Amino acid sequence: MVLIAHISDFHIGSISFQEELLLQSIDTINDIAPDVTIITGDLTENGYYMEMEKAAGYIENIKSPLMIVPGNHDARHVGDQCFRELIRDRYGTLQILNGLENGLKIMGLDSSEPDLNYGKVGRAQQAWMEEQLDDATKNGMYKIIALHHHIIPVPRTGRERNVLSDAGDILYSIISKNADLVLSGHKHVPHVWMVQNTAFATAGTVSSLKLRGKDPASFNTVNIDDDYIEILLNSADGKTNCLAKYENRCR
Repeated sequence: MVLIAHISDFHIGSISFQEELLLQSIDTINDIAPDVTIITGDLTENGYYMEMEKAAGYIENIKSPLMIVPGNHDARHVGDQCFRELIRDRYGTLQILNGLENGLKIMGLDSSEPDLNYGKVGRAQQAWMEEQLDDATKNGMYKIIALHHHIIPVPRTGRERNVLSDAGDILYSIISKNADLVLSGHKHVPHVWMVQNTAFATAGTVSSLKLRGKDPASFNTVNIDDDYIEILLNSADGKTNCLAKYENRCR
């Protein structure tokens, strides 16, 4: 079995950022000891160097291997340069070889556009992603895409203005290349869509009070075994709910 922690949208530097919520979630993640923690962007509010330094300090406390991609807030005020210096490259791959017969491959994409709220993956990253998916398929690996912006609109988020500008092209590549799971953030609303055999899981915000209605801050966990995948919502109030459970068709 493979256990994944999926956290998103810290918003360090915002007046809505709650340090205690982030520290509580990091403690919980370290207690459950996932095989990997995936962070899908908006670590900061404004992309400032000082905010990115603080984000790097919090992230250092996470004990598991990490995949981190930037969000639109991280690309403000030349934050893309700070991200590359203090956090890591803005896209890349991570392989987890234990827990599943052929392991899994995580492909992180940079969907941010400097100083803009909407996202774009672009043709170069799209071609790179397709190559990585083909390679993972050839090796029988479970395939995960991580990016900040959601590819499919998320319910209960109002007027949709910030989806990927090339969502249709990226969705076509993901489905035609048989990605197994797509993880994103951005809208602060946890949700799972199933499109054919691909799950699209959006995480809420782990440490911001910019929330819809009575939704608490939260993060997701993903349990993958040879038979089933289960996506759980872990709320700051201590409650855990199942967002989706479905058959593992990666063989």
